[in-house]
Amino acid sequence: MSEVHEPQQPDSAAPGSPAPGSAAGEATAGASYTERLVTLEQSGLKRLLPTQAPYRWNLRRLRLGRVLDVGCGVGRNLQHCAPGSVGVDHNETSVATARARGLEACTAAEFESDPELGRPGAFDSLLVAHVLEHLDAATGAQLLKSYLPSVRQGGRVVLITPQPAGYRSDPTHVRLVDFDGLREHAENAGLTVLRSYSFPFPEMAGRVFKYNEYVLVARLS
Repeated sequence: MSEVHEPQQPDSAAPGSPAPGSAAGEATAGASYTERLVTLEQSGLKRLLPTQAPYRWNLRRLRLGRVLDVGCGVGRNLQHCAPGSVGVDHNETSVATARARGLEACTAAEFESDPELGRPGAFDSLLVAHVLEHLDAATGAQLLKSYLPSVRQGGRVVLITPQPAGYRSDPTHVRLVDFDGLREHAENAGLTVLRSYSFPFPEMAGRVFKYNEYVLVARLS
């Protein structure tokens, strides 16, 4: 189903959060954005068919272990991660929604202040899904830098972004981050890229199918 491609924010912001007052921060921080996420989960065929099954399978086949899901939103991916996984998001309403679903989630500020959650190497993998397209390149780089210490040496880092149709579907997106953009983020962060691929269909489908994704898997050396 997939096409494989082998291989500064202000100090007052919590690590990995959009800069206070920035367009990215304001657009995705409010209750209305959480409502949008929940509505999208329940729209159209999603109410009748297991449309999340391929994406659940894609995450589970990567065998990521205990995951730190940065930008977890309402928990769409977090719910498919191994027990003990934790989600982080700057949107307090989204965090509350994820918690109401029985998931372990916290705000960026709560993560920063919790010595156990922030313990170096506490997680097997870092997942950053549908986040980088909301941030300019510098803020995206700072986000990765902020959370990489939480991943053990040899752990995995998975970056996922929408392809063109998905990018156009959300007005809060600020840039298209394709395979080259993902690789640049990974290499600038000192990661070893293991593979990148289009999911669930070949990249050409991403021109019209808004749920097609760019996926990059890397290792923390």
